[in-house]
Amino acid sequence: MTLLLLIGAIVALLTLLLCLWNIVLLKAAPTKGVLHDNPLVSVCVPARNEESNLPICIDTLLSQTYTNIEILIYDDESSDETPNILRRYQQMDPRVKQVTTSQLQDGWNGKQFACHQMARQANGKWLIFTDADVRFYPDCLRRTLLFCQKSNCDLVSAFPKQITKSTGEILLVPLIHFLLLSYLPFFVMRRTKRESTAAGCGQFLCVKKQAYETSGGHAVFADSMHDGIRMPKSVRSAGYHTDLVDGTDLCWCRMYKDFSSTWHGFAKNAFEGLGSVPLLIFITLLHVVAHILPWLMTIIYLATWQIDQRGFLYAAIAVGCNLIQRTALAWRYHQSVLGIFTHPIGIMCMICVQWHSYYLRRRGMRQWRGRMHTT
Repeated sequence: MTLLLLIGAIVALLTLLLCLWNIVLLKAAPTKGVLHDNPLVSVCVPARNEESNLPICIDTLLSQTYTNIEILIYDDESSDETPNILRRYQQMDPRVKQVTTSQLQDGWNGKQFACHQMARQANGKWLIFTDADVRFYPDCLRRTLLFCQKSNCDLVSAFPKQITKSTGEILLVPLIHFLLLSYLPFFVMRRTKRESTAAGCGQFLCVKKQAYETSGGHAVFADSMHDGIRMPKSVRSAGYHTDLVDGTDLCWCRMYKDFSSTWHGFAKNAFEGLGSVPLLIFITLLHVVAHILPWLMTIIYLATWQIDQRGFLYAAIAVGCNLIQRTALAWRYHQSVLGIFTHPIGIMCMICVQWHSYYLRRRGMRQWRGRMHTT
């Protein structure tokens, strides 16, 4: 046990150090600067039963300080008021355009097919793929273009500020930043075009149309439910450069509303984000040893007063590193303070979601937006 706690302390410390380094490297987009040109930006929004989200999403896009945009909406066979809302906005502003709905083809995930249809009709030099539940700060698009210009990248992705209110959201949603910053060395990601270092968020993908088309677009990952990973990988495989920008002050989103929707939302693609069973097993053991066992043993040591001094020291180091890391993430990315002190519970929930996601994929039972995905 002492050896396991020592390993946990080392892993927790290394994870903390990489996370803090990545926080420094994940910079915000420039607030000042001059764009060398004024490219048309096509914002693509798939909408399936989004009557509660679509108006706010479109309103924040129409309020952008960067005005050379077109907003493409794909009504994915909605059964609510989404079509009527879309028609009203088309009448209000010619920049809002509806893309003709087509029958979903075999082998395609609904969202990827919708984005594929919008990309085919987009006229912009840059394409932004986003979700209807994302809201944009007024300077988001201009600052994103400034970042792309400064970094000379062909695709940039941002993780929006995540709004969390329910217990399930607080436990799981902040772990998006935790996983990203704990295990992806940004200094390597920016010095190579290897697919293994690709990262992104499907809530905000901004890609140069030339790079998108050359890499094959959404057709390359037609059946995927994780475009945030798959698009940067395909763009890198075509020889282009991708990057990440801090999206905290660019846009915001409340992904889910309760524990059930949060669980099912992550379960649809959590295993796909890892990609293999050996990696799933390894990351599970790593998290148990470095983020669950030290907390458990600390409680046991304090409750029983049967303290192994070295074991207790190693456990305390690991717990301390966990707390510092989650505090830094909560402060930097405006996350709930409660998530700091429920860290091991959140990690346990994440492990269960990842294994549940693997089970659903093996059984062909993944479902999202009322559609079954068997691949």
